[in-house]
Amino acid sequence: MIHYFDLLTQTMKRDWDKKAVCNWHGDEYTFKDVAERIEKLHVFFEKAGIGKAQKVALCAPNSAHWAISFLAINTYETVVVPLLADFTPEAVGNLVDHSESVLLFTNAETWNKIDKKAMPRLRGAVNVADFSLLWAEDDVKAAFEGMDAAYAAKHPSGLTRDDVNYPQDNWKDLAVINYTSGTTSAPKGVMLRYECFCASIDFAIRKIPADNSCNIVSMLPMGHIYGLVFEFLYPLCSGVTVYYLGKAPSATTLLKAVAEVKPYLIITVPLVMEKVYKSSIKPVLSKPAMKVLCAIPGINSILYGVIRKKLLTAFGGEVQEFIMGGAALNPEVENAFRKIKLPYTVGYGMTEAAPLLAYAHPWNYVKGTCGEKVDSAEVRIASDDPENVPGEIQAKGANICSGYFNNPEASENAFTEDGFLRTGDLGTMDKAGNITIRGRIKNMILSANGQNIYPEEVEAVVNNQDYVVESVVVSRGAKLVALVYLDKDAIGKAGLSEESIHDIPDNIRVNANKVLPSYSQIVSVEVVPEPFEKTPKMSIKRFLYK
Repeated sequence: MIHYFDLLTQTMKRDWDKKAVCNWHGDEYTFKDVAERIEKLHVFFEKAGIGKAQKVALCAPNSAHWAISFLAINTYETVVVPLLADFTPEAVGNLVDHSESVLLFTNAETWNKIDKKAMPRLRGAVNVADFSLLWAEDDVKAAFEGMDAAYAAKHPSGLTRDDVNYPQDNWKDLAVINYTSGTTSAPKGVMLRYECFCASIDFAIRKIPADNSCNIVSMLPMGHIYGLVFEFLYPLCSGVTVYYLGKAPSATTLLKAVAEVKPYLIITVPLVMEKVYKSSIKPVLSKPAMKVLCAIPGINSILYGVIRKKLLTAFGGEVQEFIMGGAALNPEVENAFRKIKLPYTVGYGMTEAAPLLAYAHPWNYVKGTCGEKVDSAEVRIASDDPENVPGEIQAKGANICSGYFNNPEASENAFTEDGFLRTGDLGTMDKAGNITIRGRIKNMILSANGQNIYPEEVEAVVNNQDYVVESVVVSRGAKLVALVYLDKDAIGKAGLSEESIHDIPDNIRVNANKVLPSYSQIVSVEVVPEPFEKTPKMSIKRFLYK
């Protein structure tokens, strides 16, 4: 396994004048530009007396400047604390303090809303938008103002390829503290070592190779480990040019961007691809003439090929695979993707695993699973019969975190006596190592007759029903109730009568129960007016719904 700083160094030297990170329709930076900015910030850190292993927080929307800031902090061997841009100012202040950060890279809008008193250790704040100083103590301010002169004195002829060398004797050192929530009570900051990133990037390069002819569009939040590793660090170390869209884009903006950038890879969540299916594929396959033609062998493969080509073209025409994670893929959608032979796969992971625990190439992916256990970790099912009886998914390896920062109780509870991470997820694993997620341990519902009910499996059936966008199944008085968010646009286009619209919830219940086993039948369906609130990786915040 090679250190990702070694890969980054090699790539920078090889692709010195090639574009590295870009804002779509905005600023563009070559590897040379990135290396120069990293070196300037290193000079600033040194002059300001920022010590190795101290913490530096980073909270701003995705951008090329965010990427450069991360690399500068990371390669200086200070600990990066990436915070999600949609955390509240109060949460940002609390987490900057909890992480013991001495510097904060953010934007003016966020900085102006944070209570400075909540961050007593903070010595300075840098504006990610233009690398200006937002605030600093006198010595830090002096170091920042003297940065350009100190840089010029250190590199009088300018920075060259030969000057780029990043440390690689830090495998076991703490590299990143990643907070998955902005909570103010006992925050859980996942501690990830340099070797965690090395293992994940090494796995990605071996399984999904790319080169400096490739582009990628970053649409996931880089404050979350999924986007950070798979839409930034791994591609960049491969020489890929990364394009940032900023805040979460609309569907129209996203399609316009991918059509121009022509990414080799799409990293997304199932919800996005389910929307693509419902808006672009299902209407075509549902036409009476198409149903007839698709029942004819030979003809159907031609038609499916046409649909696949149009979809791939809409995404730029260069996509090698679509990787989905964060939630299960709707079975109806998955069946359609398989028919048209879309190169898709569903992976599984978590922040604590930096992030992957399971992945399979599209042509080896087994329907209904979340891929094959990764070879960068030892993954097991805590069950006497892991193929048939669900048990907790547990893992140990170089990519697994060291616990939670300043939270010894959570750290102790996160691991088994023999050192395996407790994921909290229930699953089974076949002999080939393919993992099937059954649900979260804390979400499991025990029926009146002692039967284990996994709400995620019930929701998969509910989500297949007409007009359902997403659902959450809850237990009320030992009875199952489905909360559903409906597709208002689809209902409007269908031209349904008021009576028909009124009947939708009960139709969902009746049709879902035709498929569901007797012990997990739904007693009622309730419509919610707004989409369910979600985590950064687009998992529904179940605790908000009862």
